[in-house]
Amino acid sequence: MTESFRRSGEYENPQGPQGDAYQGAYPQQQHASSPVNPEWPPPPTHQPGQQPSAPADGTAVLPTVGLDAEHPAEHPAEHGTHSAPKKRTRGPIALLAAVAIVAAAVGGGTAYAFQELTGKNDVVSSSTTTSVVPSSKKGDVASIAAAVSPSVVEVNATLSNGTSTGSGVIITSNGEIVTNNHVISGAQSVKVSTSDGKSYTAKVVGTDSSKDLALLKLEGASGLSPAVLGNSDGVQVGDTVVAIGSPEGLTGTVTSGIVSALNRDVTVSTDEGQDQQSQGSGGSGQWPFSFGGQQFNGDTGSSTTTYKAIQTDASLNPGNSGGALIDASGDIVGINSAMYSASSSSSSSSSDAGSVGLGFAIPINTVKSDLAKLRSGSTS
Repeated sequence: MTESFRRSGEYENPQGPQGDAYQGAYPQQQHASSPVNPEWPPPPTHQPGQQPSAPADGTAVLPTVGLDAEHPAEHPAEHGTHSAPKKRTRGPIALLAAVAIVAAAVGGGTAYAFQELTGKNDVVSSSTTTSVVPSSKKGDVASIAAAVSPSVVEVNATLSNGTSTGSGVIITSNGEIVTNNHVISGAQSVKVSTSDGKSYTAKVVGTDSSKDLALLKLEGASGLSPAVLGNSDGVQVGDTVVAIGSPEGLTGTVTSGIVSALNRDVTVSTDEGQDQQSQGSGGSGQWPFSFGGQQFNGDTGSSTTTYKAIQTDASLNPGNSGGALIDASGDIVGINSAMYSASSSSSSSSSDAGSVGLGFAIPINTVKSDLAKLRSGSTS
């Protein structure tokens, strides 16, 4: 509701000498060049009129002095008595403000209703949310680890010829897990352990061996902490990254480094259980892959797939496969999928085993573009 104001002394003597009423009400208008105080509205373009006399029937009459020209007092034209003026309508600014408030309330209610209908299980994207870690803690490994570790799980697959241990990333609160296809390929059963020690049985929803990706769904899970999926197109060489996974079965291991290169053509095996048995249980546990025409960590076999990967020097070891590669803001930018180890299946020395700073991750944008296919139950 708009308000009108009157400075002390204005309209005090509307019945004074001729000409004094206007000058007394708007003394600043004595000279055309005098500045107008911006805190007060401009004077009316006409001289304020006389106060109407009270009608004989005693009906109250409000003064017209001080009303702006845009809202003149209402005067009955055809009756001999004066009636009370109509209530002033709200100005356009007040109306727009009211509309904005209503729109905001409706928008908030719509968003809430959408979340309730969808079960709050949509994948969280960094474009629709604030940073996982505060801006003052950006790049701080301890803050990133504390924020994202609850979103990374250990995946244990039972194969016909052994076991396979890897990692996975929670993408919805009801238990959708993204991992590598080679971690669960050929699995007869899958168990998943969360960072708080809880264990779940998981079913394989869909697989895409061409991208080395798989989607799991935990049975009876709710209220989990989904990771925020970032934008891998914005990753640059030299960016700080953090890796979280379960190397050699050591759940929740955190390492850090930088992005070493982008768009590396990495070729990995799609054969079921190819050299993946007994990871973390005393076996070779290597990740066979080829790069530049050479094969590393064992034979990739006859069935392979090639994808563009993010290269990092963050320490990766067997068991990190399927885990998270995280940027300085705490967003997931890749799924760790391959690593080079100086130790091979033919090596007799265990002293050379472990990461030497050559790890590879599937860009998260590749994962996001593949989610619909995985959720449909595709097993390609």
